[in-house]
Amino acid sequence: MISISLCMIVKNEEDTLPRCLRSAAGLVDEIVVVDTGSTDRTKEVAREFTDRVFDFPWNDDFSQARNYSFQLARCQYCLWLDADDVIDPEYQQEFQTLKESLPPQTDVVMLPYHGAFDQQGRPVLTYYRERLVRRLAGLVWQGAVHEAIAPVGNVVYWDRAAVSHRKTRPGDGGRNLRILENLLAQGKMFSPREQFYYARELADHGRDQEAAAQLEAFLERPEGWVENKRQACRDLAQCRKRLGQEEAAFAALTRALAYGPPQAELCCDLGQFFLDREEYPAALFWYETALSRPREDRAGAFVAPDCYGYIPCMQLCVCHYRLGNRELARRYNQMAGTFKPDDPAFLSNERFFQGEA
Repeated sequence: MISISLCMIVKNEEDTLPRCLRSAAGLVDEIVVVDTGSTDRTKEVAREFTDRVFDFPWNDDFSQARNYSFQLARCQYCLWLDADDVIDPEYQQEFQTLKESLPPQTDVVMLPYHGAFDQQGRPVLTYYRERLVRRLAGLVWQGAVHEAIAPVGNVVYWDRAAVSHRKTRPGDGGRNLRILENLLAQGKMFSPREQFYYARELADHGRDQEAAAQLEAFLERPEGWVENKRQACRDLAQCRKRLGQEEAAFAALTRALAYGPPQAELCCDLGQFFLDREEYPAALFWYETALSRPREDRAGAFVAPDCYGYIPCMQLCVCHYRLGNRELARRYNQMAGTFKPDDPAFLSNERFFQGEA
């Protein structure tokens, strides 16, 4: 059985850190907590779980802090979590199974990361992250923000356990953008990945014109990960839409088709474009196509699970109803209910159809 060091970087997390550490403490052999300047009781809370609590002077570089935490590890593998991450009870036994069965020559273990949830607690955004890294594999974090370790060597995907990102309060929403713009001011030349995430930060802050320019520039670069290219097209479409540039938004969506067969998320975006224009036959085509697309979590893209069932069915219900196909509309609503039987929109539709009967 492998041994695992949990390596964390934290700052002012006294409220969320206990939940995180309780969820992982029984699954790891060592806990390393690196504090980057807390002014609350974060370090005191950490010492309730471990005596390996260290300080790291914050320098606006997440990779340097994470690499320092990995350097302090003494076990075979490093596991990273943020303070508002949790290994939920339903995944803990499978995590233990992974620990007991992982071949020791494995370099990286990729685990699903649930990044957002609906009101019923179901994941609405998930993607794989490099979660366990062999300490002596020579792999390091890169990137001042949106930091990552490239999964190379012997990589294992394990889909029976996951980490859940469960925020309890807003963070410093402007931090990442400040760091990136400071790097630009210092003459930093962004890598394709950094430019992609810089554009997304700009969009998140309502700077759509600048975001669109950065996304266009990123898409023109010959290098860059294909999944980031696909996402950049969708992000660009949203920027153009918010700027009132509907035709340019559509062009951005169709540009994504150059990177291969469409994922369901893109199909739903295209369906929404035509639904907004009341072009129902075209909307039907794209929502039906979304239902036919396989979900490929291991491709590394951001996955919206609802696009692989619930959303297309709900929108097909709307399209067919507006085309006068009442029975088909109700059938698709019932199909949506097989994905989310307690969803308020599905239940409201059911009451509506029953009232019409």
